[in-house]
Amino acid sequence: MYKNNKDLTNKVLLVAATAVISFGISVLVFAGWLRVNPPGITFDNKSVSKTAVSKFNSVREILKSQYYENVDDNTLIEGAISGMAGAMGDRYTSYFSKDKWQMFQQDLTGSFVGIGVMVHTASDGLLTVMEVFEGSPAKAAGVLPGDKVVKVDGKDVSDEEEDTIIKMIKGKEGTEVQLAVLRPSESNLIELHITRRRIKEENINSRMLSDNIGYIRIIKFDSEIARYFKDNIDSLTQKGMRGLVIDVRDNPGGYYNQVVSIADMLLPKCTIVYTEDKDQKKEYKYSDAKQLNMPVIVLVNGNSASASEILAGAIKDNKRGTLVGTRTYGKGLVQASFNLEDGSGLKVTVQRYFTPSGVCIQGKGIDPDIEVLQDEKYRSTPVSNIPQEDDLQLSKALELAESELRR
Repeated sequence: MYKNNKDLTNKVLLVAATAVISFGISVLVFAGWLRVNPPGITFDNKSVSKTAVSKFNSVREILKSQYYENVDDNTLIEGAISGMAGAMGDRYTSYFSKDKWQMFQQDLTGSFVGIGVMVHTASDGLLTVMEVFEGSPAKAAGVLPGDKVVKVDGKDVSDEEEDTIIKMIKGKEGTEVQLAVLRPSESNLIELHITRRRIKEENINSRMLSDNIGYIRIIKFDSEIARYFKDNIDSLTQKGMRGLVIDVRDNPGGYYNQVVSIADMLLPKCTIVYTEDKDQKKEYKYSDAKQLNMPVIVLVNGNSASASEILAGAIKDNKRGTLVGTRTYGKGLVQASFNLEDGSGLKVTVQRYFTPSGVCIQGKGIDPDIEVLQDEKYRSTPVSNIPQEDDLQLSKALELAESELRR
């Protein structure tokens, strides 16, 4: 889950005392650094030992003199920056190169040039299609949920990292990418030629179920999702909606302010969520008195994370609705993003969040009010691939909504 932040513009100043001045110069004086930018960077001599400084300098010199290829100083600096973020031991605190930062920002905003699919790395290690967006080039080319990408433009990518494969699939608008996919129902690889274009992810969809029970699925909390949620609520209301099922299964989260806005539409005057930073400073988010006056059921599963859990926790703790499904993922941390001057970026965990009852669900998740397991054959199937008539969790949600309306 992410909060918007102003660009990171403050530079780190030279603060070392006399005892570590030689260290400060040796660490970052690469290839005449001081001739170009005299201020340099050092560390507080009270927090960094001379041994650590010496070791850093020794490793750099060994790499420069002994590595079998020429070593670029800028590459070493990039690695050191990435290492600083990694040293936090927090999977959500990361440094992104320029290219990867652009991909990350596009993923959050929901607009990018590509083929129009949502993917994840499955347990077999292969990049697997979870969603195919309506009206997308992928849809037109015949890509199906469950397809596994094994080649991109003739190159085997079965052992490549997820980010690397996604970058290969994306590209310039109007250009073509060739995919070879493994489809569980087919014995041979399927070759697909797809023309890239600008995609606006459809991260929300809705429909009317039986007995005028509305259904809204939020796939991801992108930067505009609250506006689209309200549009879908208004549309369903005009069609006579009497109860609402909100589906955040398989939803990995997204923007903090967007889920707060959505919760505000549903809840009476109450606490939605609060955050706490390392100094124990708390920030509360409240809803106003206006609320959606009808039964609300929220569908959750083990892939409902972060912003999804804020919504689920607010609904449950304020007794505004019923949670149905399985325990949520358990991500109770908030990240802030910082744009760096060369186009790269940093994502940093800055706060923990707490549900209205004061629980931080990090590593714990939220238990549903009513646990419902899917049929075993669908346990590892993306929600979008489960036929409605076989979706036991949705059936239970519909049953509960109808029961509440009969009271």
